[in-house]
Amino acid sequence: MHIHLIDGTYELFRSYYGAPAAKSPDGREVGATRGLLKSLWSFLKKGTITHAGIAFDHVIESFRNDLFVGYKTGEGMDPLLYAQFELAERAAHALGLVVWPMVEFEADDALATAARRAFETQGVTKVLICSPDKDMAQCVRGQKLVMFDRHKEVETDEAGAHEKFGVGPASIPDWLALVGDTADGIPGVPKWGAKSAAALLAVYGSFEKIPAKASDWSVKVRGAEALAASLNAHRKEAKLYRQLATLRDDVPLQETVSDLRWRGARRKELETLCQELGESNWLQKVTLWAE
Repeated sequence: MHIHLIDGTYELFRSYYGAPAAKSPDGREVGATRGLLKSLWSFLKKGTITHAGIAFDHVIESFRNDLFVGYKTGEGMDPLLYAQFELAERAAHALGLVVWPMVEFEADDALATAARRAFETQGVTKVLICSPDKDMAQCVRGQKLVMFDRHKEVETDEAGAHEKFGVGPASIPDWLALVGDTADGIPGVPKWGAKSAAALLAVYGSFEKIPAKASDWSVKVRGAEALAASLNAHRKEAKLYRQLATLRDDVPLQETVSDLRWRGARRKELETLCQELGESNWLQKVTLWAE
């Protein structure tokens, strides 16, 4: 049994900036939702998807905004994109997917939780987190729980994550804490970059285990003295950044793994939605119905 877990927020952003703009019969911008609808159906109709769920950031803010004022918000997001989040959730549900609209937590937390549950479930042979987001690399486990870029059809297992980032999945939150993540508003520790962070974390695993004195480091990196001084001055901030970068895998999702079985699109919902989007002609391409 393979479980596909889809990053709906990423998919909607990708569709908004990749699909053509389009107006609904009532004048709303719905191009991203139309693109997402067609993209998801193209993925589902292949016949290889048996169990799947999709998570969205129903609101952009989460509990992390209470921890750090600089964490990402919806400020600056194109209103035409933001207005389509609810429509996108409806589109995914109409296609028969289990949808997780996150409010207190983030979509990534929902995916991390579902991935852990599936990984621990007997009979599951592979869990594919359909997202290229580097945050998700911390969830990867061996060859059973992997990241999957469904558009490029590329899997990243534990060995692949290590090759890409220079550290194992367990060290990804520490790596992000040091390097920063502009997409999430995590500034990182001054002077630290991807290569220096990977070099030290590959040896010590966590930034807390990196010796305070550069002369005690067992690996040579350029600018070691400056890096050590910066880390020593920002260890408190680094701990907070790591907390922000660490995905929660204890989100109270109601569905079990068996609830994720995909049986086809929900006819009445999809008919209503397609009429609302001005896509009634496209509806004839849907050939598998759950109800």
